[in-house]
Amino acid sequence: MTRRYDQIIVVDVECTCWEGPPPPGQENEIIEIGICRLRANGDRMEKRSLLVKPEHSTVSAFCTELTSLTQEQVDAGMTFAEACAILEKEYRTRQRVWASYGDFDRQQFERQCAAWNVRYPFSPTHLNIKTLFTLARAMRHDVGMAQALELAGIPLEGRHHRGDDDAWNAARLLSLALLERSQPPSA
Repeated sequence: MTRRYDQIIVVDVECTCWEGPPPPGQENEIIEIGICRLRANGDRMEKRSLLVKPEHSTVSAFCTELTSLTQEQVDAGMTFAEACAILEKEYRTRQRVWASYGDFDRQQFERQCAAWNVRYPFSPTHLNIKTLFTLARAMRHDVGMAQALELAGIPLEGRHHRGDDDAWNAARLLSLALLERSQPPSA
């Protein structure tokens, strides 16, 4: 399979969640996949939200407060397998470099794909934006995305903990931390 380096697909997932551990019989599962295509030159192209209907859990009041997503909204969503197929077909995620802010998103996809016998939709080339930002800033420890935006002097666009907005903001951090630093200095 030919690798494509024209874009980086930035992904952010929102999952069912509770204030404490999941209730008996429920588990964390993806309910939204936020996507932002980032051109190789650092320009963000667009953002998109794929709502995913949970199969093994329900959206708690805590989850709605955090993400604004309701059970009714995600019940109208697609299956996880359909969302993974869209990633592969429309974004060519098995051929392109992909990124997320931290490892949670990658690990959640790996777990959920394995547990539900769904083909993993991504290439093995994953960029951890949190790690790149920490290294680019020579920081002693990493920080959450909202704090990284604040440290970079970038206003948060949209609602934190919504997949499409978080993917959009994470793509800006990636552009800042990686792509803009690679530009030759101006004379």
